[in-house]
Amino acid sequence: MRFAKVRRGANDVGVVRVDDQNRAFALDLASRAGVGSLADLLASPDPAALAIELTAPGTPAEALDTLALLPPVDRQEIWAAGVTYKRSKVAREEESVGAAQFYDKVYSAARPELFMKATPERTTGPGGPIRVRRDSKWSVPEPELTLVVSPDLRIVGYTVGNDVSSRDIEGENPLYLPQAKIYHGSCAVGPVVTLASAMPPLADVTIRLVIRRGGKVGFEGETSVSSLNRTVESLVEWLGRENHFPTGVLLMTGTGIVPPDEFTLSSGDVVDITISGIGTLSNPVA
Repeated sequence: MRFAKVRRGANDVGVVRVDDQNRAFALDLASRAGVGSLADLLASPDPAALAIELTAPGTPAEALDTLALLPPVDRQEIWAAGVTYKRSKVAREEESVGAAQFYDKVYSAARPELFMKATPERTTGPGGPIRVRRDSKWSVPEPELTLVVSPDLRIVGYTVGNDVSSRDIEGENPLYLPQAKIYHGSCAVGPVVTLASAMPPLADVTIRLVIRRGGKVGFEGETSVSSLNRTVESLVEWLGRENHFPTGVLLMTGTGIVPPDEFTLSSGDVVDITISGIGTLSNPVA
């Protein structure tokens, strides 16, 4: 089962459940006390059963692609992990020669690199624009399997994430990481949340990135979650150490696809990230 947030009017935001035929069924959140958002639904002990309960008899099916989709996040922070794929490790060593030893160490260390990526207000959804920093000359998308985690640190679902990054700013000095990673328009998630129980085995999940420029493919690449150097459970366990997420949290798990050094995102590009079991997150570059 999958879930999506939809906008039906200026002040009308709802939640739908999505079946295998991409048919969406509106959920009546008002019918259950304590369930007022997608985050509340995902924090429940059994989101799938609760979603069926919240589907009123006779609820008509709607085609998912006819709905205005919002990022599937409410009040949760969005965090990210870095250097979790060998390709990412190599790329970051190349972009910052002076700090290469640190990227090598964190790749094999027990403690992962974790950083806060965005708040809901800074997050873009399906079809929304992403941005590159005006003071960056080398920016790339980072397609990432994103964990949807409940307040009690259960991985309840998965979505697609785009951790847009300024490689030249981070490469100049690793201490500039927050500026390279955290700025307006640097984070996109969606289009849906697939419950963990509905996902294929993670070892079989593929991530595909296609960047179109002027109607033509400017770059494309693919990787598999099987290449992830850490387990998703260990990333959540580390994130939860000395941290408290009362409304849950989303955690991007790192990228294994890195465009060549001569490639940088440009205004007008369209970035498509497809993850098996979830769908495609598409965003134009503003």
